[in-house]
Order: sequence, then structure tokens, then C-alpha cells
Amino acid sequence: MYVPARGAIVVALIVMLAALPGCGGGGSASTADTVAEPPPGGGTALPAKILNWDAPISYSDGSPLNPLLDLDRFEVYVNASGSFGDSEVPQAILTAVNPSTHQLTTSFNLANIPALTRGIQYRVSLRAVALTGMKSDFSPPASFSF
Repeated sequence: MYVPARGAIVVALIVMLAALPGCGGGGSASTADTVAEPPPGGGTALPAKILNWDAPISYSDGSPLNPLLDLDRFEVYVNASGSFGDSEVPQAILTAVNPSTHQLTTSFNLANIPALTRGIQYRVSLRAVALTGMKSDFSPPASFSF
């Protein structure tokens, strides 16, 4: 999409997947070991599979983007093919800035997507969406499974 005076959002999303096995940390952020809520009607919850990313900091024309002020949300897309297009429907939509903490959202537990199951190799991609409604390109897909 083109917006006058600014180009598309640069895809500066860095996708990293980390399972949180019970070791409690190491690395740049400490995240508690969690599991998703049990599925409706019973069953076993999927183990945590945390998606982490860095938000874009510029538009494709090089003009600066302040993610805390300019971004509206992040859209999480998951499928088995790894092919993502504009007709895709996001499986999760996350506000870019947590309204309580005023911190940028940079992670999501993929086990919280209801339709995912064990034993399937999935691909995940993100899009950043500016307050103007302009969307970034899809980030390069990353693979994961439960």
C-alpha cells in the first residue's frame, strides 16, 4: 500500500520461536513457563510455543517509524503451507502497545490459537499495521510444531 510522504512499513520483524521447556530462562528476556488454557470441552492444553519479534522502526522509504506511537497492531498468521497472501485471515490480532504498561508487544504464545493441534508442521508470519491502516509485508515465515 502507498501512503503519501511515507512508503510501506519496512518488514523489520524478526521472528524467533522458543519453546519454554522448564529451564526458566537465560537469554534476553525472562518469561514464565506457561501453557495455553485447556481447550473447550476438555482435552490437554498445548505446550507453550512463544513467538518473539522486533517491531519495524522505519518505512520502506527510510522515514522513521516510532512503533510506540505509529503502530496499531500486529497480525499473526499461521498455516501449514507457509504461503501467505492478502486474502489470509489472521489467527491472532495483538495491540501494538499494551494499554496497561505502555510497553510494545513483542511476543505471543502460539498455543493460544485454538485451531492448532499436535503433530503438524506449521508456518507463522507477522504483519505490522500502522495507525493509518497501512500494513507491512508478511515477515518471512518461521516453522514450528507442537
